[in-house]
Amino acid sequence: MAGKAEQNIVIVGGGYAGIQVAKQLSQKLDAKRYNLILINSRSYAIALPAVVRIVVDAESKLEETSFVKFDKLYANGNGETKVGIVTRIEAQPGVPGGAVVLDSGERISYAVLILATGAKSSGPCCIPGNEDDVLPFVNAWRQKFARANHVVIVGGGAVGIELAGEVKDVYPTKRVTIVHGGNQLINTTYGSSLRKGMESRLRARGVQFMFNEYIDDTPEEGVVGISTRSGKQISDADLVVSARGGRPNTDYVASLGEDVLNGHGFVKIKPTMQLLNHPSIFALGDIIDWNEQKQIAKLKWHVPVVVTNVVSFLNGVTPTKKYAGAPEMIVITNGKKGGMGYFGFFGGFTLGDWFAWLVKSRHFMVPHFRKDLGY
Repeated sequence: MAGKAEQNIVIVGGGYAGIQVAKQLSQKLDAKRYNLILINSRSYAIALPAVVRIVVDAESKLEETSFVKFDKLYANGNGETKVGIVTRIEAQPGVPGGAVVLDSGERISYAVLILATGAKSSGPCCIPGNEDDVLPFVNAWRQKFARANHVVIVGGGAVGIELAGEVKDVYPTKRVTIVHGGNQLINTTYGSSLRKGMESRLRARGVQFMFNEYIDDTPEEGVVGISTRSGKQISDADLVVSARGGRPNTDYVASLGEDVLNGHGFVKIKPTMQLLNHPSIFALGDIIDWNEQKQIAKLKWHVPVVVTNVVSFLNGVTPTKKYAGAPEMIVITNGKKGGMGYFGFFGGFTLGDWFAWLVKSRHFMVPHFRKDLGY
């Protein structure tokens, strides 16, 4: 792929991370010297936090505002979007530059490559990469939730909690059970006040819980009843929904060699967010091997490191800006009107329904997402 300039700066992934990096680099790079290319599987970005509502609530029509084109993203038009899926990276350790190969067979060279492909979800949050499949997928899940009598959600993390809240908003009388492997919701990163607080809020809406239990296999559609790993039965479960944590979307990165990913598929990076043996490749977001919770909020700290160091690298200066971690924080919704927030500083504290409504529950931050994309 040849642009108007000699060198390509390629970003793989048009989620929150890729969008922020593309937006900022388009403001900083000289278009006469560099082509900024964002590669994404769809021609639009998706406000992923809103998916839990999109797949349950047809009346919300959130898909009309949560799917946003990239055409206004780039400053002064300094950038372009390429629809495709990267299947392979061609690069030699220690040698600057390389190329990515798309599923179409097209090869795009790069001077700098930025990996921002996020996590692969499961269940209703696993939005298809092919645009033609997205709305049929969404409508199919809406129909599944509408038909179900007893929804069993596998996974009591943020996604599972938020799905339960959305189901209870639209279908207050449906039975909803969350099956979770821990003895409390979410995980020990967060204080007990958040974990117990979200449980009590959901219990007040009739949600039931099975803690310290696992469901290993999702039954085929139409099968009624499910058994946990320990043998406990949920005999009337007619919709089992996976809300397990996502896994890094990094299969294509393995083409660089076995030592590039850790045992769980996360990309090994330096504090400068460069790959260990590939100085012209950077990574950020949910795919990096860093001991932290994988959340959009972390990008406030990830993006400046990547953007600053990419500019330095292109100017022939050794990148020096380092990522040192970020505070843990989260806002979890309970339908349209409630939820809780947790902030890990000052010893950790929580805020309740009004705060969650203000910042997330009422709109899943879609207006902010659209603004980032120029809409």
